Amino acid sequence: MRIIRDYQFIEDHDRGATVAIGNFDGVHIGHRSVIDMARAAVSDAPLGVMTFEPHPRAYFAPDAPNFRLMSPEARSSRLEKLGVERLYELNFNTAMASLTPREFAQNVISDGLGLAHVVVGADFCFGKGRAGKTQDLVEFGKEMGFGVTIAPLLAEDDNTVSSTAIRTALADARPGDAAKMLGHWHRIEGPVIGGEQRGRELGYPTANMSVDGLLLPELGVYAVIFDVLDGPHIGSYHGVASLGVRPMFGENKPNIETFVFDFSGDLYGAQASVALVAYLRGEENFDGLETLIKQMDTDSAEAREILGAL
Repeated sequence: MRIIRDYQFIEDHDRGATVAIGNFDGVHIGHRSVIDMARAAVSDAPLGVMTFEPHPRAYFAPDAPNFRLMSPEARSSRLEKLGVERLYELNFNTAMASLTPREFAQNVISDGLGLAHVVVGADFCFGKGRAGKTQDLVEFGKEMGFGVTIAPLLAEDDNTVSSTAIRTALADARPGDAAKMLGHWHRIEGPVIGGEQRGRELGYPTANMSVDGLLLPELGVYAVIFDVLDGPHIGSYHGVASLGVRPMFGENKPNIETFVFDFSGDLYGAQASVALVAYLRGEENFDGLETLIKQMDTDSAEAREILGAL
């Protein structure tokens, strides 16, 4: 998959694609429906996705709480697995935010990227102040020579599938409901980093990972699937993870620490992906290490039972 970040400097072989447009945070089943429609729109055209970095929401409200379901790297990896050949990950800056709907259609879609066809969701808005609507895009397409398909919003159990609904499910400690809308387990991805090695001292060594820049699901303990994506230990494992600030040990920056079942080896620096399968309990401040270890034993047993039934 090729990644293109500037619509003003395009190679000829990156023009003429059929493209799904959106932010694609989470790459949920609604996003995949839009991508499939783009795939079918022009059979002999390269399949592309147009998205924006930083996320427009982060650009306009940089001090707002973290909301992203996945990092740009995790998003591009999942899009590549779906067969996307061109990722137009365009810089969202003052110039982009200032384009009127007509300028966006003309400068970006038509003249800049030379797209053959675009597919957008029924709630798609574009241009300065989100003034452009789907019917405007259809009219611009007729005028400027690109096709437009409007994808209906997808529903799951009578609820519209959206990144917002998925964020709500995760904040409410409902990872199973989030997974139904995503079409996969919600995952936290990144390198395994060094920690304070308290888990090793307790008989529960953990693989620690950062959650910087990402939406924090409900803090607590989860049954997880832990995938090692590179290095000598590549593979998929079961485990139990603590997502949070570790209240027993003072004030700490949030992270996720996974105890990987039946594993021995060094994971430092390895790329990993933690899938949140089931919420077990919230974070607690125990009255001593013995009580904590006993609870960790209970958590591990419960996680093994849940994961063993998958």
